[in-house]
Amino acid sequence: MQSIKLGQLLLGKPLETKELPHQAVSNPVGLAVFASDALSSTAYATQEMLIILSLAGGSAFLFGLSIPISLAIAALLIVVTLSYRQTIHAYPNGGGAYIVARDNLGELPAQIAGAALLTDYILTVAVSISSGVQQITSGFQELTPYRVQMAVAVIALMTIINLRGVKESGRVFAVPTYFFLGIMFLTLGVGFVRYLTGNLGLVEGVEALRHEVMEPLTLFLILRAFSSGCTALTGIEAISNGITAFKQPRSRNAAVTLMWMSGILITLFLGITFLAHQIAAQPNEVETIISQIGRTVFGDGSLLYYLVLAGTALILLMAANTSYADFPRLAALHAGDGFLPRQLTYRGGRLVFAWGIIMLSAVASVLVIVAGANTTALIPLYAVGVFLSFTISQAGMVVRLRKVGRLKPGEKIAGLETDLEYDPHWRKHLIISAVGAVCTFVVLLIFAVTKFTSGAWFIVVLIPALVFVFFRIHHHYKEVAHTLSLQGARPALVKRPVRTLILIDDVHKETVRMVDFAKSLDHPWQAVHVGVNPEKAELVRQKWEQRIGEGELVILPSPYRLLAEPIKEYVEKIQREVPGCFVHVIMGHLVMDTYWEQALHQNTAFVFNLALSRLDRVIVTNVPYQIHRKDGSDAEREALQAEEPADVWRTNAAE
Repeated sequence: MQSIKLGQLLLGKPLETKELPHQAVSNPVGLAVFASDALSSTAYATQEMLIILSLAGGSAFLFGLSIPISLAIAALLIVVTLSYRQTIHAYPNGGGAYIVARDNLGELPAQIAGAALLTDYILTVAVSISSGVQQITSGFQELTPYRVQMAVAVIALMTIINLRGVKESGRVFAVPTYFFLGIMFLTLGVGFVRYLTGNLGLVEGVEALRHEVMEPLTLFLILRAFSSGCTALTGIEAISNGITAFKQPRSRNAAVTLMWMSGILITLFLGITFLAHQIAAQPNEVETIISQIGRTVFGDGSLLYYLVLAGTALILLMAANTSYADFPRLAALHAGDGFLPRQLTYRGGRLVFAWGIIMLSAVASVLVIVAGANTTALIPLYAVGVFLSFTISQAGMVVRLRKVGRLKPGEKIAGLETDLEYDPHWRKHLIISAVGAVCTFVVLLIFAVTKFTSGAWFIVVLIPALVFVFFRIHHHYKEVAHTLSLQGARPALVKRPVRTLILIDDVHKETVRMVDFAKSLDHPWQAVHVGVNPEKAELVRQKWEQRIGEGELVILPSPYRLLAEPIKEYVEKIQREVPGCFVHVIMGHLVMDTYWEQALHQNTAFVFNLALSRLDRVIVTNVPYQIHRKDGSDAEREALQAEEPADVWRTNAAE
């Protein structure tokens, strides 16, 4: 009862399945849930771009290249946004790149897209939370040695909040999201006013980042900076994956939220990059670019400066919520199609995909620990999967729109996911998707080549490995389904002989219950005791004769103190003696009121179940015996202890 109360306190009361439609979110909450990842990337995209440019030196000219690079990234973002807007209207049930690829390109591209997105969502949690912790340590540098512990603690907190449900977590995270937007637009506004009036100074007290090896300014270096800045595009696909979380009309609300998100994202990204150049911000491992802008605009140590740090840290920490919203949904789609374990389709008490949330948290925590909560170390792993899924999604839309173009006006045909209907504007839509596919594919190649040695090689290897695992799981489920299939001729139902075995370790109340149950089945039965201890085995025989007095008790010697092996050998012996028979094994299992009490017992029923479940024609029945602390009077317990002290402490059997 206490554990149930604790679970409800942390996660809230369970919701009925019929409450699922009422968990949909409004556009403002949807922006907080699905856009926090994309919006938060503005906090580190400019910084990562400047870090690459600093390899060629820290001159104003070199850092000035960040502005045209940012404009190119903004143009790419507009193309990708328009492409995903079309996807939202074409696939109103969500699923993003995975569903688009499965519908138009086939199973293999769909699994590649799914693997890329799942990997990206895990990295989103690791990158955003690591960057958020870095924002905190920029203002409080004495906390730097505890970055990893802080990041893992935040992941644990995010997990608990998201297990409470999408609607509730969205309301919680809407506050920091809009606080960040407010403080950043205030910072940009004040910064631009000070720039226009000539009062915007230069950042002070920042030591330029030092590199062991400097590089000349080449096209390759510029492309590396471009690819690092393209992390600003991460999270754009989140809304198309989570359309079903929006209120009706879902497609329209999701599309409106997407456009708002992109507009805000472009404004913040370009504004931060421009101000960083104007104040001569220096990429640094100790202080972030946002921190430098904040203290230059508002003054070092001012309240507004700390509010900038707080808002940025909060949005980065909360950005992981996008992954918590989308990863479990996408994993459930894969699992429903048989490419991931079926458990991922399970909705917990709060109607969220609980196992997907737990898996996401566990893997992200491992990444944070391995990378030491270092954002720069994680970034090269980050965007390969994003742009791979972008490319596959838009290529799938091109195929779909070509099918639409072949239809006659008014014609409508059924598709795998949605119906295809003639669209007089199909050529315009096809061009948008084609341009999006080409652009994202080019960026994918740039990112894979320029970041390959920095860590992108790991993702290039990981995604094919995941796809291989997906198909292995799928083939397993297909084999199991084929084995269980009843298609074809009706199977002959044969009545087979049954032999019942009662596993006992001692003779007590539960033993009597199991004997009564076996006698009610009207099959030949016998009790079996594994003689790990010869002295106890003889004592059990004597008590059996005295207190049960019927049926046969078989003592199986076990000189090597094994439990399951003697039982398996005896079952196989019976099946040889009675060909084709079923062996019914009855086991007792003590059930306690609390987990800690349960842990005090051997719980050997699990061991027997695991061993016997691999044998053909063996049926195992567990007979639980509930022991409550209020059961029996004190006098009865004292009498029991006085009569048979060994029995009280040696009831391992029935466990």
